[in-house]
Amino acid sequence: MSIDPLLPRNYTRAQLALRNGSDRDEIWCAYAGIIYDVSTSRLWRNGKHYEHWAGQDLTDELVDAPHADWVFAKFPVVGRLVY
Repeated sequence: MSIDPLLPRNYTRAQLALRNGSDRDEIWCAYAGIIYDVSTSRLWRNGKHYEHWAGQDLTDELVDAPHADWVFAKFPVVGRLVY
């Protein structure tokens, strides 16, 4: 995975939270410190995917998911989540 050097590379949790699909068209989520743009996924419409909400770090929640982290490979990387 590569991050476009022209894009802002670091985002805070507050900045990630703004991309939850409710106030903006952007739907982002983070996993393992990397932020992904899931806006094009029909499974993330309106910023919700089953019991999970966009705009947040889903690292701890992936344990309960029926899939592994490979699912993020199909989405563009937006940047890194800084704590």
